[in-house]
Amino acid sequence: MSVNDLARAERADLVELLEQLTPRQWAAPSLCDRWTVQDVAAHVISYDGLSARELLRQMVRGRGNPHRANDLGVRAARRADPAAVLEQYRRHPEPRGLTAQFGGRIALTDGLIHQQDIRRALGRPRAVPPERLRVVLPFALTSPLLGGLWRVRGMMLRATDLDWRHGRGPEVTGPAEALLMAMAGRPDPLPELAGPGLPVLRRRLERP
Repeated sequence: MSVNDLARAERADLVELLEQLTPRQWAAPSLCDRWTVQDVAAHVISYDGLSARELLRQMVRGRGNPHRANDLGVRAARRADPAAVLEQYRRHPEPRGLTAQFGGRIALTDGLIHQQDIRRALGRPRAVPPERLRVVLPFALTSPLLGGLWRVRGMMLRATDLDWRHGRGPEVTGPAEALLMAMAGRPDPLPELAGPGLPVLRRRLERP
């Protein structure tokens, strides 16, 4: 199965989840600061339809800061209702544009992390397919936008449910999905992690 296939399957799983949500759940906070579930869902697909020129224009409007550019896309999507967001997913099940880069790794990583931002916030856990985690974990470490490598520098991560480890130093152990979310800057999975390196990781994630 190619990475693009995995990204497409992850997007299909997200659509299946979104179709089950109530209006109240769409409006609920996600794990992403100041973003609702609808904001996160809209963000995941917001870059698919942008041409290279439109992408450059959005980055200029965001003054070169990817997080500001993301907020601009989410702000525009807030004018739509959940049905319109879902329609975008149904029309474009295949990641396109920026998200299709790196063989689909951007789409898979962004989609997987943000699906967990929604699921964890709503108390809707799932077992993430291990073949997806095996692709996303190393990519999350190298992606400059995620900053995973910086957060876990000087420690050794070891998944307890997957044959995966990274780094050297005081150990942090736990489920692979929880390690991924911590690398992505989410404090939510900290109670699921253990090891002598955990206090350092906690300080890094809880720092304002």
